[in-house]
Amino acid sequence: MSFIVAIDGPAGTGKGTVTEILSKKMKLVNIDTGATYRCVTLAMINANVALNEIDKIKEILNNIRIELRNENGGQAVILNGEVVTEKIRSKEVTSLVSQVSSIKEVRLAMAGLQRKMAEGKNVIMEGRDIGTYVFPNADVKIYLDANVEERAKRRFKQNQEKGIDMTYSEILESIKKRDENDKNKEIGALKVASDAIVIDTTYMTIPEVVKTIQEIVQKKKKEVDLQEKIYRVRPDTKWHRIQRKIIKTICSAIYHVVYRVKVTGKVPDQGSYIICANHVSYLDAAGVVIVNKRKVSFVAKEDLFYNPFLNWFLHIFDIIPIKRNMQDMEAMKRCLKMLKSGDLLGIFPEGTRKGLEKNVKLKNGAAYMAIKTGVPVIPCGIKGTFKPFSRVNINFGDPIDFSKYKGQDKEKIDEATQIIMDNIIMLTNKEI
Repeated sequence: MSFIVAIDGPAGTGKGTVTEILSKKMKLVNIDTGATYRCVTLAMINANVALNEIDKIKEILNNIRIELRNENGGQAVILNGEVVTEKIRSKEVTSLVSQVSSIKEVRLAMAGLQRKMAEGKNVIMEGRDIGTYVFPNADVKIYLDANVEERAKRRFKQNQEKGIDMTYSEILESIKKRDENDKNKEIGALKVASDAIVIDTTYMTIPEVVKTIQEIVQKKKKEVDLQEKIYRVRPDTKWHRIQRKIIKTICSAIYHVVYRVKVTGKVPDQGSYIICANHVSYLDAAGVVIVNKRKVSFVAKEDLFYNPFLNWFLHIFDIIPIKRNMQDMEAMKRCLKMLKSGDLLGIFPEGTRKGLEKNVKLKNGAAYMAIKTGVPVIPCGIKGTFKPFSRVNINFGDPIDFSKYKGQDKEKIDEATQIIMDNIIMLTNKEI
């Protein structure tokens, strides 16, 4: 799985320098997207191909080989086997690269190359449209900016250090033209992504910019790592099953003593079913799991997995994390896969504890999956205060078959949801 840091912004904002430093400090692969466009520009110059000779440009793109290597503490750019690190920064290439990068065929080819370079890696990429076009789903999006005069000064100084002969006035005009051209490109125009963090570097030093971005990236990386731990699907190994059996046996003994559980009804020994219960306490799911010989995997809010111990415990019982108040397609896929495998899935249609008392709108996920998969729903009524040494009654009803409902009509799904909840309420009020 890749972790992508996208740094966008106009020329002279320090993108290249900052990206290079951050890649070393944070062990991120630095993919210089600007270098890829400069390589295409240099290849066109070498082949004497004009901007309007699209067929010849396509031929160059079909045969071009671009490599980025870390050498002697820096990055070497190799074009068709030749090191061109300095050549691609020449005045001739600089004056044409913006126009070349505006060519649709070049843009598509280089975006594809850049995505391929990033596959399966933790990457930092800088350019004009990384967060908006190349990687619109990047984990971190930064937009660096600075006033045009400051950017021209920086590029002038940079060119002097590299021995590139361009006056300050030439650079200033070049940057102004490039800004205008980049902002009006048909594909990959320079703009701020809606979810990007904008940093004005005009009065900031490079170390200050690096520190600011590093803190942003570190915070996001922790969040992503946590998400991976939460949503990682662990294989159901023999050791996994042994752990589950031991924990279930211990918890069952304690649960029956503390809550004097009484069960009526039964879940069939084979086949897929969706168990839908009322949500009384944070301990009622545990009750349904414990009183069943078969494994029941409940759907639970993602927040519960933030605690390291709970994360481990919930994964032992194959609890499925779900993002609340949004359509979590990943959770839905896992639920459907589980049902197709012949397992038991537990869902609380209320979506929260004592949802009916709070007058919340019922969640229709269970009904949707029942109709989509043809898996019957087993209603379950839970009654009890869950105070120590009080009685908890768990009453399983007969399976409800929704096979007569076809398609994904919202009215039918809502109707099925209400039928499920009505059965749960009846079972909750049933004398045992």
